[in-house]
Order: sequence, then C-alpha cells, then structure tokens
Amino acid sequence: MINIIIAEDQKMLLGALATLIDLEEDMKVVARASNGEELVALVKEHKPDVCITDIEMPGMTGLDAAEQLKGSGCKMIILTTFARSGYFARAIKAGVNGYLLKDSPSEELANAIRQVVAGQRIYAPELIDEMYTEENPLTERETEVLSLMAEGKSTKEIAKQLFLTAGTVRNYISVILDKLEVSNRIEAIRVFKEKGW
Repeated sequence: MINIIIAEDQKMLLGALATLIDLEEDMKVVARASNGEELVALVKEHKPDVCITDIEMPGMTGLDAAEQLKGSGCKMIILTTFARSGYFARAIKAGVNGYLLKDSPSEELANAIRQVVAGQRIYAPELIDEMYTEENPLTERETEVLSLMAEGKSTKEIAKQLFLTAGTVRNYISVILDKLEVSNRIEAIRVFKEKGW
C-alpha cells in the first residue's frame, strides 16, 4: 500500500484529490494538509511514501515544504496550475520527484505516483521544453544590478556598491526593463524570480 499525504489549500480540490487517490487499490491518503507547515508536521508524524503538494498556499508554500523535507525519505510530487520555469527550477533543486500540472488527466496522477515510488522522476513535458528554450537575457552586470534592486537598494546605493555612477545604474535599469519587457522595477524582479534566473 502506498501511503500518501496531500497538501492543497482549496478544500474542494483537496477532497476531490483524496477521493480519487483512495479509489486506487494500492493507494491510501493517510493525511491532508492545507499549507506547507501542516505538510511538514504530518510527514514527520505519518512517514508517508509520497507527498502531493500545491505550490501557492498561505504561510509556507509547497516549494518551501519540499525544501524542508528534502532527504526525509518521502517522495515529493508538485501538483500545480503554475507552469513557471522558475518554480520548476526551484523544485528540481529541492529534489522533487514529480512536477505535474492540474490540467493533466486524473489517471496521470495515479500513474505518476506509482512511477515515483518505483524511483522514476515525472515532469510535465511543457516545463522541460520551456526550461531549455528560455535563457536569461541579462548580462552578468545587469543581473547584479537587478539582484541589488530586489534587495530594496536605491539607485545611489547600487551605484556606490558597484563603483558606478548613478547615471550608469539608471541606464542599466532601463536596459533591464526593456530586455524583460516590463514597465517597472517590481515587475522586473517578479519576472526574474518566476523564470528562476
């Protein structure tokens, strides 16, 4: 019997997933969580074979939980609506065994659980395609400027730290916004994080 914990903040979806999985003869949902903190606690308590978690949940996200549970012996499957290369890259680093999208057919989930338990890794094909086709368009210096912007540093502070003039930093910021096709710093930071660059 494959023991499973599901983490999902939408109650109806959590119930539907648990019901679907319990219909499989070789699977049993032993616990349900509505966020990452609950998931981490339940894994320690129940020691399941597999955890299925959403990413965006209140408090601790599914990715945060996966990072904390790395090496726990529990196989992790991300089940999300977000086909974002940044999330996927972070999931790979956290040692996640599967990354599926919620619009996949339901029978794919049961098959993925069995494959993951057998030691395979299952990733949505569209994520792998996107990960290898989309490269960071920023230079090393532009990436450095954006990282400092993400830390909340002002143009003057960035200039001082990188030994540049404020005008040069403003030029870098303008180029960054153009390359990322966004209109402000906040959007630039968001895009950069989502892409996992």
